[in-house]
Amino acid sequence: MSAKRPIIIDTDPGIDDAVALGIALFARELDVKLITTVSGNVGIEHVTNNALKLLTFWTLSTPVAKGAARPLLREVRDASEVHGVTGMEGYEFPEPNRGNLLNITAVQAMYQTLKESEEKITIVAIGPLTNVALLLREYPEIKGKIAEIVLMGGALGRGNFGVLSEFNIAVDPEAAKIVFESGLAIAMTPLDVGLKALVYPQDSEEIKQMNQTGDMMYSLFRKYRGGSFNTGLKMYDSCAIAYLLKPEMFTVQNVFVAVETKGEYTSGATVIDLKASLGKAANCKVCVDIDEELFKAWFLAALKRCH
Repeated sequence: MSAKRPIIIDTDPGIDDAVALGIALFARELDVKLITTVSGNVGIEHVTNNALKLLTFWTLSTPVAKGAARPLLREVRDASEVHGVTGMEGYEFPEPNRGNLLNITAVQAMYQTLKESEEKITIVAIGPLTNVALLLREYPEIKGKIAEIVLMGGALGRGNFGVLSEFNIAVDPEAAKIVFESGLAIAMTPLDVGLKALVYPQDSEEIKQMNQTGDMMYSLFRKYRGGSFNTGLKMYDSCAIAYLLKPEMFTVQNVFVAVETKGEYTSGATVIDLKASLGKAANCKVCVDIDEELFKAWFLAALKRCH
């Protein structure tokens, strides 16, 4: 058994995804086996290019596989108004090394990575769940090699994309439904804890001075519309990495979660049964609160480890 926890990161970078990727790639406790991309914050070509840009910036050779260009059943929707047209505007990255890009799909790469691993692997999903759902549908026999799915998505209360829906789930609710009904161990860091995982102006200034990654992140933060540069930027996706590395900063409940796919006004909503009103067996560990001070201390320390 490896001393490091092996993970696959499924992502749609995206500025907060870029931060989460940096923390995970330089975390001593994690072994990032594969990065897969999915259409979400911006289109699949941009998010794949962004993943390659980041690896080139950090001179890392983690394999990348391009994934789904659209949701399972729905039209493509993005969050370019939050992340900019390319998803990572504000910094001049070097030309990406496309040698990191595999010539197979994200689902094929996930399957191969899981199948060839001697130990179970955790899938960390910080974008829409399209690739993960396709993996489970196309290769159901691989479930036994998945230790856990840790995802950023869903909302305890109000949403940020629909009235009650969070972006990652709302973009492809049918995919999310497949994942939550898979019977696998699932842990969820919803929108609500991300709203408390804030980087304030004084933190941004400290980050800028840390290292070349800090300077890059600072430049991206200036373009990020996930909150305000002056009143606090929301680090949604880093919460999923925080849960892996320091779960004690979260208050967690083991509950039943369903995904609404048919509601006229509630499509994409996560029904999180905190009071066990539905009488259904729990299928998810949901982070219902976060220690904000602990998160900030962890977040800054984690970024200092990036090159």
